This record gives sequence, structure tokens and C-alpha cells, in this order.
Amino acid sequence: MKRLLMTLAMLAVAQANAQTVKPGLWELNSKVRTGNAQTDQAVSAALSQLAVLPPAQRAQVQAMMAQNGVSMPQAGSDGSLRMTACVTPEMAARKELPLGTQGKCTSQQTPVAGGVDVAFSCTDPASSGNGQVRLQGDSAYSATMQVTNNTGAGPQQATVESAGRWVAATCPAKP
Repeated sequence: MKRLLMTLAMLAVAQANAQTVKPGLWELNSKVRTGNAQTDQAVSAALSQLAVLPPAQRAQVQAMMAQNGVSMPQAGSDGSLRMTACVTPEMAARKELPLGTQGKCTSQQTPVAGGVDVAFSCTDPASSGNGQVRLQGDSAYSATMQVTNNTGAGPQQATVESAGRWVAATCPAKP
């Protein structure tokens, strides 16, 4: 799960560095596909466990995410992951979204017509990837990333498809 959120964060950072970002509440939707039906089912099952976390663990995850302006992720029936994130006016001026990278990562963004190409590499957790973010003005984007997770039993490949859209000018108050 940490690697998934880190990957989503890299997508958000890439989108933010490409052009101005509209301040307010954003909805982020992502889907991870590995090309292996058994692994994809395991990812979907893990995401569905978010809904049934023990109350204390759920509260801990919600509090950590809320401090960063992000809602608790919600799993869709199709294995997708949906969350909301707040972009303050100050963050928008810095072209920053609230999904800061977790772990030790570096990224490189290359502006291209209609968006940005991005590559990242992390040592903790060990992963890397590259992809494209395509913008629809300052209030929507779509992205596709090819990600390699180098932890565990060996390299595992995944494709992360994401879309973000601005939904409101104001954000819920932080706890």
C-alpha cells in the first residue's frame, strides 16, 4: 500500500510541476494493473481491506493522511482507488500538491506539448518508473506510469493509470 501511495504521489508531483494548479479540492482516481490476473486480484483485495480496517488503525491512517490534506482512499469495485486532496492557494502558487513523496526518491520532469513526461527512482522503498501526465487546463489531468517495484521476491511491473479533477474551491478543515 505504501508503494501504491508513493506512486500516486509521484504522479501528483509530476502534474503539479507541469503547469499551474487550481487551488481547492481535487479528486484523484487510480488503477493499478500488473498484467497478472492473480496479482491484480490480490491488489484489489488489499485495497478493499481499507474499508474494513480496525477502528484504531483506520483512525491512525485517516489522521496521517488528513495532516497532508488527503482523504482516506476508497476502493472501487473495479479495483480502482479514489481519494481527495486539498491544494491551498499557497501550494498552487508553488505548483505543489499535498501528496509529498514517501521514502527516498528523486524525480525528473520533462515538459512536453500538453503535459509532462516524468521519471522517478526510489531507494526506500526500492522502486522506479516513468510515464506521461497529460493536462486538461488547470483543473484536470490524466496520467499513465510504468512502475517497477524492486522489493520482495524480485522486480514486479505495474501500470498505474490515474486521473485527477478539481471538484471545489474550498477544502474540508484539517483536524
